[in-house]
Amino acid sequence: MAIVTVPEKSVAVNPLKQSQALGASLAFLGLKGMIPLFHGSQGCTAFAKVVLVRHFREAIPLATTAMTEVTTILGGEENVEQALLTLVEKAKPEIIGLCTTGLTETRGDDIERFLKDIRDRHRELDHIPVIFAPTPDFKGALQDGFATAVESIVKEIPQAGGIRSEQVTILAGSAFTPGDLQEIKEIVTAFGLEPIFVPDLGASLDGHLEDNYTPVTGSGTSVKQLRQVGCSAFTIALGESMRGAAKILDERFNIPYEVFGELTGLEAVDEFLQALSILSSNPVPEKYRRQRRQLQDAMLDTHFYFGAKRVSLALEPDLLWGTVRFLQSMGTQIHAAVTTTRSPLLEKLPIKSVTIGDLEDFEELAVGSDLLIGNSNVGAIAKRLSIPLYRLGLPIYDRLGNGLFTKVGYRGTMELLFGMGNLFLEAEEERVKHFFND
Repeated sequence: MAIVTVPEKSVAVNPLKQSQALGASLAFLGLKGMIPLFHGSQGCTAFAKVVLVRHFREAIPLATTAMTEVTTILGGEENVEQALLTLVEKAKPEIIGLCTTGLTETRGDDIERFLKDIRDRHRELDHIPVIFAPTPDFKGALQDGFATAVESIVKEIPQAGGIRSEQVTILAGSAFTPGDLQEIKEIVTAFGLEPIFVPDLGASLDGHLEDNYTPVTGSGTSVKQLRQVGCSAFTIALGESMRGAAKILDERFNIPYEVFGELTGLEAVDEFLQALSILSSNPVPEKYRRQRRQLQDAMLDTHFYFGAKRVSLALEPDLLWGTVRFLQSMGTQIHAAVTTTRSPLLEKLPIKSVTIGDLEDFEELAVGSDLLIGNSNVGAIAKRLSIPLYRLGLPIYDRLGNGLFTKVGYRGTMELLFGMGNLFLEAEEERVKHFFND
């Protein structure tokens, strides 16, 4: 059991966390024909857009209600109304995701009343679903906003009749990349199951070229698929933060669910495949039996470099949980762990302590580590401490291919093993070189 500590500082220095609104917009981008709409100033939207564009290196559709000093004081209903009408006219979205920011949350705008009154005045909006997610960026973090958006999506799903025995809903948390979701989709379909991902970043942000330009997302979970979610026979929640959304589906449609905290590492993948085998009544395909043997060999090849190494991590709670469990399975020691927000997982972490803090806290705690794990903002710390950095999380702006990076399943675990193992190997070679030079 870990002891959770929160440093008593008046301000965050070198922040680690990203805003809730950014997390919600990321979740919304996994829906087809979607454009996320930020209810706030233009600067709030521009900042989120820059982070997402630098990370994925893709065109990111985001819109704003463009609140000013005057409209912030007098109320933002007119701005929301005008933004919705303009989007419907210009972008022609199939669905709109509306998230708040610290500016409008502080004022206390009643967005649900706004939307009801706007729909009463404009019947032309009846065919456009508008998903509202309250995401104040003065509290919580990216993972919280992502989870709030997914919960808002499943609350809006219409009632459906008839269960489809082969159909499963997969609620994918913020810890999973588009490449992860593509690998998971391949695994699930190999068992004869038909998955509907909510959201499906593996389809929308995987770095493909569309046939024609579109001002909204060209791929992802469609509105038609969302309407079929109530017919699923089972819900698979990926990440503890998705438990709330899974419970909503259970309460609304009586769909049983199971939460998988991580899909990285031999034991975690074994449990996932075993669950799919039971769910589908089909055996594990030979393809994955061979991949399992390949992973076992990779673990034998790399465990010399992982054993007794001290690793420090700065990650969102769900991603921190899965990475810590994977590293400990390889014999590493967790030297320090810093995260962004509270989660039921933190106390359950099999380490001494975890800090909810910023990168200043992380730099102090990480001294003496053999490896750092975090996003690109940890790069400066890695240079100052002369410790290798394995980039994980969001944003990663100094490496290519973030959309297709995979860390789940047997293949993804091998990719993680070799990536970290090569850093340990390079560090070892450097130490040997300095030893003989001295």
